[in-house]
Amino acid sequence: MSHQVVVSDFHMIRPDSIREHLGPSAEATFAELGSVDALVAACESVGADAVITDVGTPVTAEAFERLDLSVVARAAVGFDNIDVAAAADAGVTVTNVPGYCTDEVATHALALLLACVRAIPEYDESVKRGEWPSFPSRNLRRLRGRTLGFVSFGAIARRLAELTSGFDVDVVAYDPYLDESGLEAFDADVTLVDFEGLLDRSDYVSVNAPATPETRGMFDAEAFSRMRDGAILVNTGRGAVVDEDALVSALDSGDVAAAGLDVFEEEPLPAESPLTDREDVVLSPHAGWYSEEAVEELNRRVASDVRRVLDGEEPESAVDPEWG
Repeated sequence: MSHQVVVSDFHMIRPDSIREHLGPSAEATFAELGSVDALVAACESVGADAVITDVGTPVTAEAFERLDLSVVARAAVGFDNIDVAAAADAGVTVTNVPGYCTDEVATHALALLLACVRAIPEYDESVKRGEWPSFPSRNLRRLRGRTLGFVSFGAIARRLAELTSGFDVDVVAYDPYLDESGLEAFDADVTLVDFEGLLDRSDYVSVNAPATPETRGMFDAEAFSRMRDGAILVNTGRGAVVDEDALVSALDSGDVAAAGLDVFEEEPLPAESPLTDREDVVLSPHAGWYSEEAVEELNRRVASDVRRVLDGEEPESAVDPEWG
């Protein structure tokens, strides 16, 4: 008898790849769900042993109470939509796919940074309007010799630091979970600082932090007021880390010169957001993760871990219940 796997949310799912990597002992049912009741109904209809989900479907304590699952796999790095503690109480393994898009997000952050440093969107729009301006609406500064600060210094931040090493910038990082010994294997000159020190020293700030009780809203009016004149903010971490109203005020006052944002407090970003009508802001739709190679790796790894659990093996990327 084959195992039954319900696959919810098609944002990054490739059905053929999922089927291939689940193997012959599992059968996949694909459905756009979006609610606990819809998830439970879909699972009960096939007697599901496993769920693969993206952000669109919540997997709550109620779902774990009503279903008899072995594994819930999140097709992403984050797992905000899964009640990890409830899963642990129910004896359900939770997996995710860390690192599948490290190169993509780091490259995207660099692209946002350079677009802000050189005012590329503003120049682009001007030329398309038939204009030929040498000077944009704000003063531009040379990149070389500046200081790039990282909020959280995990794999993506380290990759971005590697990518920027040829620009002759100084690198500082704030990461309360990291000490100097954690940098020994990293082949670059990085100075660890506290958060206030990062704000005081950085010309460019790259936010790579997840959304936690400690990081939510950490970039508020006070933080922006401490940043260096002409500072640029790039956020490819989580939107909740940045207070967008405070950011708009900081842009208006000049405390922040420009911002490149791939993540937002509310997604999709509302059309009426004041961020959408500014020449000093570069926006993208939480797409830093995307490349075809990343999508293939994501599908392969998420399905392979489900197969491992269903076959009685240890998954490669189990989520620690303490993280929930």
